[in-house]
Amino acid sequence: MATKHLTTDEFFSRLSSLFESRRNSTHGSVFLTQKRCITLLTTESPPTSSPSTTEPAVSFPDLAPSSPLPVLIRASNGKSKEYRKDKIKLSTIVQPDELEGFFTKYAEVMKAGTTALKKRDRSGRKKAKAKKKLKGGEPEKK
Repeated sequence: MATKHLTTDEFFSRLSSLFESRRNSTHGSVFLTQKRCITLLTTESPPTSSPSTTEPAVSFPDLAPSSPLPVLIRASNGKSKEYRKDKIKLSTIVQPDELEGFFTKYAEVMKAGTTALKKRDRSGRKKAKAKKKLKGGEPEKK
C-alpha cells in the first residue's frame, strides 16, 4: 500500500491542522517519526559473502552510503483499528541539502502545536511517597 508523499509546505500545513484538531478535542495524540529513507539506487544485488564476514558494510550496503540519504518524516493522529476511517497519516521526504531549513520550520510548527499540552499530574505519586514515609519505609531510589 503505497501512499504519495507530500511536499514540505503541504506537510507543514496539514501538520498544523492536525495539531489544531488535537487542541480542540479533549484528548488524543499526535505521533511523529523520522528515519533515513533507504532507496536502492542500483538494481544489482549485493555481493554474496559468508555469514562469518566481519564487515557489516558488505552485507548491509546502507550502513556506509556513498552520499547522504534523504530523511522520511511521518505524522499520525494515532487512531487505532476501530477508528481507522478517522486516522490521518502524513509523510514527506526531505533531501539532505534541505534538512536545515526543514528542521527550522519543523521546530516552529512543533512549538506552536505543543502550546495546548497540560502539565502532567503527579499528585498521586507524591501522596504515595508521603504514605511510605509515614509507615516507616524509605521510598525506593531510581
